Amino acid sequence: MELAAIAAFTDNYIWMLHDGVNAIVVDPGDAAPVQQTLAAQSLRLAGILVTHHHADHVGGVNELRALLDGLVYGPASEAMPQPCTPCVAGDRLTLLGQQFEVLDVPGHTAGHIAFVLRTPSDGSDPILFCGDTLFSGGCGRLFEGTAAQMHASLQQLAQLPGATRVCCAHEYTLSNLRFAQAVEPANEALRAYRDWCESARAQGRATLPSTLDVELQINPFLRCAEPAVSAAARQYQQRAAAASAPLLAVGSDAVSVFANLRQWKNEFR
Repeated sequence: MELAAIAAFTDNYIWMLHDGVNAIVVDPGDAAPVQQTLAAQSLRLAGILVTHHHADHVGGVNELRALLDGLVYGPASEAMPQPCTPCVAGDRLTLLGQQFEVLDVPGHTAGHIAFVLRTPSDGSDPILFCGDTLFSGGCGRLFEGTAAQMHASLQQLAQLPGATRVCCAHEYTLSNLRFAQAVEPANEALRAYRDWCESARAQGRATLPSTLDVELQINPFLRCAEPAVSAAARQYQQRAAAASAPLLAVGSDAVSVFANLRQWKNEFR
């Protein structure tokens, strides 16, 4: 099985998984780069997976139907380009001879889902297609869900095996890592990872996929229980209070820490 990130727009990735003959794509917001990749590699499009309803994730679906020899799968509770097979937590989809599990991960949108391939048939590491829920070094904005929902979604993803390849839908890594270092300036794993990512981008390479092991070491939104992260969130809270800014949460529990980190990231420049 070959995993590839197809660049789209300014910073999107449309993920493709193929066996040399058949392919599936995830969140095809733009049909053109998918069409070009399929043609260049003589691949048959056997399925489309969609994590949520935003246009940069679904915009190419209908145009790709002309090439599609299979189904479109997407969240049951969000408006999808039709026809679309609705998916809910616990569903299992068989594509390319592989079994994908559906996870409910609300927060970025109310009905956001993710797809995880826990045991690829070739013995390679698990794969997580997480859309805009988890980014390398960050997480999605809360457009429709709550901080509690997003925190719970991220904690669910954090339970996957550490070697899981994290296939995010955007190349936001360097921006996220600048914020992460503001939260945890003494985190040596974070410093080393940022150096690696800067080198990769300077060479025109993607920083993704990341791995869950890496994210658990460097991503503040997965580290809300860490003393350094919760202390930084409290300091942000105090600065915001002094400036008479509205706070999302007051407290030291993990959800409050997450909520204040998310608000801080929204304002971070």
